[in-house]
Amino acid sequence: MLSFSQNGVLRLHEGYASAPDRVLHAIVRFLNPRVPRVLRRLAEREFLAFPVQEYAPSRPRAERRERPRPGDVALVHRLETSHRLLNEQHFSGLLGPIPIRLSSRMRTRLGELAVDLKTGRPLEIGVSRRHLARHPWPEVEHTLLHEMVHQWQAESGHLADHGPMFREKAREVGVLAAAKRIVRGAATL
Repeated sequence: MLSFSQNGVLRLHEGYASAPDRVLHAIVRFLNPRVPRVLRRLAEREFLAFPVQEYAPSRPRAERRERPRPGDVALVHRLETSHRLLNEQHFSGLLGPIPIRLSSRMRTRLGELAVDLKTGRPLEIGVSRRHLARHPWPEVEHTLLHEMVHQWQAESGHLADHGPMFREKAREVGVLAAAKRIVRGAATL
């Protein structure tokens, strides 16, 4: 929806070109570091609530899946087993099964939850190959549990973000809400 390129250029989803002034003002408030954090979070919710897909639907893209590597099946199986166990332990088994993929493209993140932009339904959990290769298994499970809290948010009909609801549930299940680790010189979640 909104990001900065490596050289600091702001990129916006083209659907924001049709946004009303209040949404554009919310983007400006969100980007202003002098605005208090609580007001920046409110601004973030306001511009994320704008239905950009209705004004500029995404073009269908060819699925760009990575080629499987030796050992992938075993790693994914281990992650899926951990997902089932953590689901029972922390969510009373209420989370649905979800595909887990390994990603070589994640250079600044340890994991991510992909959600359908229209429905908010969780699609898959991605885990960084670098994270799996460089860090002990308990840290990988911690990342998986972090993403499962996002999955819980999405399955509960809420925005999958790092707001107060996320922080409360993260504390409840024993996850650091701002789980950060240095990967290739960048702080990541």
